Parts: sequence; structure tokens; C-alpha cells
Amino acid sequence: MAVGSLLALLDDIATILDDVSVMTQVAAKKTAGVLGDDLALNAQQVSGVAAERELPVVWAVAKGSFINKLILVPTALLLSYFSAKFGIHWIIPALLMIGGAFLCFEGFEKIAHKFLHKEEDAAHQSALAHAVEDANVDLVALEKEKIKGAITTDFILSAEIIVIALGTVAAASFGKQVAVVSAIAIIMTVGVYGLVAGIVKLDDLGLHLMLKKGQSVYRQVQRKVGEKLLAVTPYLMRLLSILGTAAMFMVGGSIIGHGIPVLHHFTEDISGYLQTLPVVGSALSVISPIIIDGIIGLKVGAICVALFELGKKLIPSKA
Repeated sequence: MAVGSLLALLDDIATILDDVSVMTQVAAKKTAGVLGDDLALNAQQVSGVAAERELPVVWAVAKGSFINKLILVPTALLLSYFSAKFGIHWIIPALLMIGGAFLCFEGFEKIAHKFLHKEEDAAHQSALAHAVEDANVDLVALEKEKIKGAITTDFILSAEIIVIALGTVAAASFGKQVAVVSAIAIIMTVGVYGLVAGIVKLDDLGLHLMLKKGQSVYRQVQRKVGEKLLAVTPYLMRLLSILGTAAMFMVGGSIIGHGIPVLHHFTEDISGYLQTLPVVGSALSVISPIIIDGIIGLKVGAICVALFELGKKLIPSKA
């Protein structure tokens, strides 16, 4: 009997772990868009510091990210628990909708700022580039400012990731919610800052390979690879920024589209119709929801930015 009970317990544990694994995979897929944006934004935030200080800065931001998660995960789980206990299930979807709208707002604001404030952006980047070389600039203060900004950005995106992850397991037991959301928080933090560390050191790796001595084929290949790495790193950063912005619209638009039944049914109807088309129907049915979500996100972002700018004009800021 004892052996049978032990085997039954192990089977139950294995089943729970399997359920948690599946739900974690689903949550990870849904938060992947925000992860891309998180990666791009944080890689940009820690750029512009002295080369030998890049990894310490990334580590400092990563520690701040873990502290953010320690605050956000229990808060989100408690909110989920009490919403289920008191029958106020609309809280999580409402938070998701607000978070989705914020993502759209942030994405559109980035685009608007890039087009409307080109000179300001160029001046800011130039100032950052010269700050590292200027002996009169307090690099410690510059680092602290960058770390603070990156941790603030991380807090916002971490909140979005956790709420999305929690939304995917809202119907599961509280124990499974704890396991999935905690797993997502750890995986995303390690994944993001591991990749950020790799990205910010790509140019150093390229330079290291380019300085290899010798005329053997192996050394020549190393130098060639280093040369290509140095050439491609700026484009990689730019690509990450573009993909991150696009992901904000697609993820935010998807959240809002799922939260508004009319939009959700419209997307399903379009996808279903395209599925019936010959040859390209299957491909179009997969692509169309992504495009529709992106369009929804872009429009919501434009509306949010317009309202925000209007509010700034109507409500005078305190000097």
C-alpha cells in the first residue's frame, strides 16, 4: 500500500509538472513579443557605456529586474487569488487590456518621436557617444542613470509579461498559477539579460577575432568572422529595435482584439474565409490575424498618443 501510494503521488506530481510545463510553454509564446521588445530596449539602454563596464551594468540591471519580479509576481498572484475568491474575474482581462493599450501607446510614441524629434534624438545619441570619451564627465553617475532607466523600463515590461502569463493560466489552480508565473519570470529574466550581455559584447568579440595573428586558414576565417561581426552589430541593434516596436503593436493589438468580442470574431471570420482559398489559403489564414492585430495595435496606439498629447495641452505642467 505504501509503495502504491508513493507511485500514485509520483504520478500526480508528474501530471502536475506536465501541466505546468505545457502552460509555461503557452505563456512563453504569448509573452515572446514583449520579450523581443524587452530585449531591444534593454540592449539600447546599456549601450553607450565604457566597454569594460558593459557587463557590470547589464548585471546591475538584471539584479534590478529580479527585484522587480519579486514585487510583481506575488502582487499579480494575490490579485488573481482574490479576484477568483470574490468573483471579480474581470480584473485580469481589464489589466490585460490596459497593458495592451499601454504597449500600443509606447510603440506609437516611439515612432512619432523618431519622426517628429529627429534632431533631438541625434543630439542625444551624440552626447552619449562623447560622454564616454570626456574625462570631465562623471561616468559613475552616467552608469547609475542608465541602470535606473533600464530598471524602470524593465518594471513596466515585466508587469506586462507577468499579466499576460497570468492571463493564460487564469482558469488553472492557484498552485499551477504560482508555478507557471514564477517559471516565466525566471526564464524571461535570465533569457533577456543573457542575450543582452551577448549582444552588447558582440563588437568586442568581433574586434578580438580581427586581432588574431597568423596566416593559417583558421586564423583568416577568424579575422573574417570578426570583421563581419563588427559590421553587422549596428544593424542587429537596429533590427531588434524595429522588431521590438512591431511586436508591441502585434501583442498589444492581440490583447485588445481578444478582449473586444466584435474584433475577435472579425479576426476569426477573416481567417476562416482565407482558409478556404486555394493554394495560399492556409498561409494567409495564419498571417492575417497577425496583420489585423498589428493594425489594431497601431490604431489604438495612435489614439492613445493623441489623447496623451491633448491632455498635456489641456493640463498645464508644473514647472
